[in-house]
Amino acid sequence: MPKPFRYLEPTFFAGLFDDPLLLVRVRPTGRALLFDCGKMHHLAKRVYTSIDAIFISHAHMDHFMGMDSVVRHSHASPRTIDVFGPPGLAARMGHKFSCYDWNLADTFWGNFRVSEIDDGRISSTLFSGPDAFAASREGERSGVLYSNRHLTVTSAQCEHRIPVLAYKVEEGAAFVIDDERMAEACVRKGAWLKDLEKLFRDGEMKGNPVRHLCVSGEEVEERLEPDAAALYQRIRKFEEPASIGYVTDIGYSEENMASLEGLVKGVTLLVCECAFLASEQTKARLSRHMSTADFNMMLDRLRPKYVLPMHFSKTYQRGSEPLYREIEPPPGVTVLKIPDRLTPRPIMESEVPRPVELKT
Repeated sequence: MPKPFRYLEPTFFAGLFDDPLLLVRVRPTGRALLFDCGKMHHLAKRVYTSIDAIFISHAHMDHFMGMDSVVRHSHASPRTIDVFGPPGLAARMGHKFSCYDWNLADTFWGNFRVSEIDDGRISSTLFSGPDAFAASREGERSGVLYSNRHLTVTSAQCEHRIPVLAYKVEEGAAFVIDDERMAEACVRKGAWLKDLEKLFRDGEMKGNPVRHLCVSGEEVEERLEPDAAALYQRIRKFEEPASIGYVTDIGYSEENMASLEGLVKGVTLLVCECAFLASEQTKARLSRHMSTADFNMMLDRLRPKYVLPMHFSKTYQRGSEPLYREIEPPPGVTVLKIPDRLTPRPIMESEVPRPVELKT
């Protein structure tokens, strides 16, 4: 079975009843994106040091308290970590930094760039590590939140009695050639494709020439194409880019569903909360979470290829099967299951060896 993602490698680093924690590794670079950061004590340091950007849904403790761990393991690294979230996030990050003394700050320390997303505007504040994380405003912009050659991250605002952000990660285009279209265009494969691919990787196809092999009658001849982008459009294979949606802590409402449809409809993988049984739908609606009945209606509207239900209410810690039994995906949607708990349980006092008593 082919992998659904070319560049991305999503890993859910939490149990069903734990604080949500989605890490998306970017295979070609070895770097990673993190979505929400609640309880994170179980992560290895090398996971922290791989993170380039963090996307916070909202600042409830179970989605944000792990930021202290991120700062702890990253502050002395000479790089800038991007942090995205709803309005007010920069002030909250400022309060976190002000909780600690930074009198030993050094010139090689890294920075945190905090970007607040509000009605299409992205306002950024830089917290400078060498300056003991002093804050400086960087202005506003619009457009995509975060992108590189391998991916693009966008968001939509939903409601949980406070603004909550849902996110979508979409893979970048891949260099893929269609054999049938090559034959129709009378283009022959050869070493020249490496030159075309390099222009593609460097983002320099448009307006740049490339030599290629062309079939003319019974002969194969070399020709000069003045615009590599135009040639690639004639022979490329069109593929729908794979994508990941991350949705948590939203109430079921027409407004929220409309926002999600505009963002994550048809994604390859949807990682989404499903907190309560259908019998507790009233409780779910009051607390602005989703029941299994809400979850099923949402799946019917969004139609992801795969869905990972998560962030189950801790009232079901005796077993998740009743929740899974009530999830009824529409045709074409596959439900993924993970064990009830993945993170280590706390150490009990009875498990700690007693120190040997000193003899007097």
